[in-house]
Amino acid sequence: MHRSAIVLVLLVVLALGAGCRSTTGESFGQNVDDTTITSEVKTKLAADRGATLTSVSVTTVRGNVSLDGVVPTAADRARAEEIARRVTGVTQVTNNLQAEKK
Repeated sequence: MHRSAIVLVLLVVLALGAGCRSTTGESFGQNVDDTTITSEVKTKLAADRGATLTSVSVTTVRGNVSLDGVVPTAADRARAEEIARRVTGVTQVTNNLQAEKK
């Protein structure tokens, strides 16, 4: 009987914890989605043959992708944003990239 009480308490704790939000205010599912978006954007930037975009920092919060860093040209800046916008789940792109050459 003692064991079933422990199991019941654990089930209640898990049920209550399933809807909890992290310190960022995101649910676990949203956090996973944002991590997936960030990974996919980084992969596509690294795979792009027309530009050197591997040094771009990518963060995602609730589908909003932020691009930070320095890229060689304004064309690379625009290309990075275009690539990020094409990723599934992206709702907005904040392009903070700086171009070395204008």
